[in-house]
Amino acid sequence: MASLEVVRSELADAHKDTRLNLSAVLESTSLTPEQRWGVAVACAFAARNDRLKEAMLNEAKTALGEKSGPVIEDARAAASLMAMNNVFYRFRHMVGKESYATKRAGLRMNRLAQVLTNKVDFELVCLAVSAINGCEMCIQSHEKVVLDGGLTEDHVHDAVRIASVIHAAAVGLES
Repeated sequence: MASLEVVRSELADAHKDTRLNLSAVLESTSLTPEQRWGVAVACAFAARNDRLKEAMLNEAKTALGEKSGPVIEDARAAASLMAMNNVFYRFRHMVGKESYATKRAGLRMNRLAQVLTNKVDFELVCLAVSAINGCEMCIQSHEKVVLDGGLTEDHVHDAVRIASVIHAAAVGLES
């Protein structure tokens, strides 16, 4: 079982900043433990590095205990849904044609309304994954829902900091 410390130690000296940031961003004070680990797990799935994913899952289970099940399941769902939505909506945005924007998406997204934790936290996790996947429309949409739901720009900022460092760690582990 990979731990976060093992994964950090596998990052070469060229990735020293990432190694240090990986610990620092996971100590966020604005996010609840459930938000922090939901974002971290979903971003590890989105970053597609098995060692990092395993480490984040293990750390989340340890940190959250009995609460980890719903958080991890929502993180899995968010990563999967954003893998689909970010491609689709990023295409619509990038191609810039009204004809595509008016077509029905026709993609099932029921899980967005059937979260196991809470809607605002799920949207925050989706926002972080969308940042990794680079979908401007999704980032803007999720950020609005999160802020309208009572979270602050500090919450958003910390979630995206986690996403950026997890993505950097995945790149570092692959290089």
